[in-house]
Amino acid sequence: MIPPTKEQIRRALAKRSRRIVADPRLRRAAVLMPVYEDGDGLQVLFTKRSEELPHHKGQIAFPGGTQQPEDQNPHATALRESEEEVGLRPGDVEVLGELDDTVTATSNFVVTPFVGFIPYPYSFRVNPAEIVELIPIPLSLLCDPSRFREELWDRDGGKTPVYYYTVGSHVIWGLTARILKQFLEAVFPASKATP
Repeated sequence: MIPPTKEQIRRALAKRSRRIVADPRLRRAAVLMPVYEDGDGLQVLFTKRSEELPHHKGQIAFPGGTQQPEDQNPHATALRESEEEVGLRPGDVEVLGELDDTVTATSNFVVTPFVGFIPYPYSFRVNPAEIVELIPIPLSLLCDPSRFREELWDRDGGKTPVYYYTVGSHVIWGLTARILKQFLEAVFPASKATP
């Protein structure tokens, strides 16, 4: 599989129709999926959340959080939260596109994901109250079908698919895995390597 370029990712995201969830009962949040290129190709940057946070403790996630009154839109939320959590300055993020609004299963949030290209190397400033580790993972590994699995969980009287990506000791699941799967399907629509 030939890895995509930044422009190919931008075009792939621009071609799709984005699902918008406008349920006023849900709290708004946004995340940024940071992507950068180093000598080993494209990397996706994840964070490991602190055990002290009120939601999704200890999980592997993307930088992001709850929309605040001062945020003009979800885009502003994703950039503000990324700066607060990992020191990623908004001016250093080139947003390539948006993915579908995604509803959390347990905490009543609707999350708008953005994909952003960032410089490399970068001097991150991690907020230890929120983030305990930065985890870069090569996009090529995330595309490997052997790293993906799906489970069906009983929820609300039906079966709900729950996705997992395992890379080394890191297990990406839940909302982050749903966002990642959506990204991979958008960027590699015809690839057999897409889970």
